[in-house]
Amino acid sequence: MKKCFMIIILGLMSIILAAPCFSAESIKIGALYSLTGGMSSIDTPSLRGAKLAVKVINESGGLLGGRMIELFSVDAKTDQKAAALGAKKLLSKGVIAGIGHSDPSFVLPSAPLFQKKGIPFVTSGATLPTLPKMIGDCMFMVPFGDDDQSFAIADYSYKSLGVRNVVVWTDNSMDFTKTLSRFYKQRAKELGINIVLEDFFMMGDKDFSAQIARLKNTSPKPDAIFISSIPNEAGLTTKQIRENGLTLPIISGDGFDTELIVTVPGKELANDVYFSTHTYRADSRPEVTKFIEDYEKEYGVPPENAFAPLGYDAIALIADAITRAGSAEPKALKESLAKTMGFKAVTGEISYTRPSGVPVKGVSIISVKKGKYTVEEVWFPDTK
Repeated sequence: MKKCFMIIILGLMSIILAAPCFSAESIKIGALYSLTGGMSSIDTPSLRGAKLAVKVINESGGLLGGRMIELFSVDAKTDQKAAALGAKKLLSKGVIAGIGHSDPSFVLPSAPLFQKKGIPFVTSGATLPTLPKMIGDCMFMVPFGDDDQSFAIADYSYKSLGVRNVVVWTDNSMDFTKTLSRFYKQRAKELGINIVLEDFFMMGDKDFSAQIARLKNTSPKPDAIFISSIPNEAGLTTKQIRENGLTLPIISGDGFDTELIVTVPGKELANDVYFSTHTYRADSRPEVTKFIEDYEKEYGVPPENAFAPLGYDAIALIADAITRAGSAEPKALKESLAKTMGFKAVTGEISYTRPSGVPVKGVSIISVKKGKYTVEEVWFPDTK
């Protein structure tokens, strides 16, 4: 009996030693991304980036002495009701923070539910600069604001492309697209750019022949067309404009930071397209090179667009705040996030120094010529 007892004890010890070591309960974080619908080409890479950050942190020993991050994901389906229901589902799981969304139209129905519970929500891609003020002290942004990116592409179009007359097309169904156009027009007028025509479309539109007919007949002749859209329409508008023989530069914001502007029209037609987006392409910072290496190793492809590192940054920002706070409790996390200064994210350094709560970050201007992406310059906002 004694011998059998010893064998049992030794067997149990070997099982215990072989099992993973978790010093405490997991740290639960919720992710809300539209993996289907019009936002999927930028939200899917964002979720991939977030999952990669979780893997890197957990493989490095986790947080707070060995606590692993557990990421729960819900598909927001490019639908406001689904976004709100997704938020409720995540909150029911006891998450200490939420991340996600690349458009304010989906942040607005979901983030206030986190605010009501006193739980931080970090948007990885929604760029409406009034979001922190609108939602409250639990709302944090990883990206720059639409004012910054609109000013950046307006400045570039005026100084580098010589644009003096411009046509503006706006997706009139989205908060992001309407805000982007509003700030672009503001800066264009300040620079002396003449807006010769404004036209509109809606998310889900497939045929832009009417807008193209008006574009062709516009007088004076425009030097460029500014298109404020989400990814699905970015590819379609580029394709149809080029198929109609129009070669004028197409300019936009980060809604155009999608492979669809090349894959939909094809490389030959994906030409003379310029957009402002989040800084990481062609950047030699160690945070960038490591992220790209890790992403390619994990998924077998390079990061599809800047929304992949934005998702990564959202998790990394929360992890940094938890570490500084020495706690994963929502209140302590919120206070720590608000004090973030000089956090070296993949998409640029993050400091919450503005009263608006929007971080001051560089904005990359990307050109697409014959399907090839090139960083033309990095624009920085005037913070004086």
